[in-house]
Amino acid sequence: MIFEGFTGNDSLRQQLSLALDQGRLPHAVILEGPPGSGKRALAGILARACICTAQGERPCGICPACVKAKAGSHPDIITESGGSAARSFHVDAVRRIRSDAFIKPNESSRKIYCLFEAQTMSEQAQNALLKILEEPPNGILFILTCPSASALLPTIRSRSLILTLEPREESNLNPEADALAAKILREITLPEEAAVLKTCAPLTQNRDLLRQVLDRLILLFRDAAVLRAGGTSLTREPTAEELAAVLTRDRLLALTELAVQTRRRMEQNANTTLLVTVFCAQLRAVAGY
Repeated sequence: MIFEGFTGNDSLRQQLSLALDQGRLPHAVILEGPPGSGKRALAGILARACICTAQGERPCGICPACVKAKAGSHPDIITESGGSAARSFHVDAVRRIRSDAFIKPNESSRKIYCLFEAQTMSEQAQNALLKILEEPPNGILFILTCPSASALLPTIRSRSLILTLEPREESNLNPEADALAAKILREITLPEEAAVLKTCAPLTQNRDLLRQVLDRLILLFRDAAVLRAGGTSLTREPTAEELAAVLTRDRLLALTELAVQTRRRMEQNANTTLLVTVFCAQLRAVAGY
């Protein structure tokens, strides 16, 4: 495969290339990883590779199918996405997908459904998706993206290939952002309500630092949820382990989603002071403190 615009994750790229070349790509793939890890980019590359008509490495980027796919107009690549809120990926959307999946592809040999922000699917929506994952028609590929596959039902995970995108290299992390994120995790469950707000005060004047802290929090909350579900941590950060020991999986997933929403609002130029203040208050409420 040609991974234009997607760097790192060498073992993952090799695994995908072999699966595609040898015709062993399953009917469902879950791409999990923190914001900025390239989940959407990789989903697009994989979708284009599946409809590419070139004889060599795919996606070639120049065949008619690739040109349509890049323009977002290929009829056999269907995209659905959840919103910023939990359970915003509704069951009606999944039912439409399920009905459409039994209609033959228009131009390609298969249909690809890219389901972004799959962690926002309601349980009803996930169960609706499960029905087609259990007995999928030929020539179907579902690509789901989410911060952590642990947000999805075990029955969906068991019927999918889960690929974990690596976070940023530790050497590229801002030590200040790393330290602040770890401190915030410890203070979420402290009796003193103002502790988190005091720690986050510098973030109101530094958007770059806020962005890095939120990225780190998303990764740490995600790791804590994975640990709580019996999985293996990517960061091996002690604060994630401590949080996993005192909060439920549902609360950890809700904290992950809160950090993701806050990151999006920041990129939409929300007032930084108000954003940080609300975020600090919501952190404790979502955690149950």
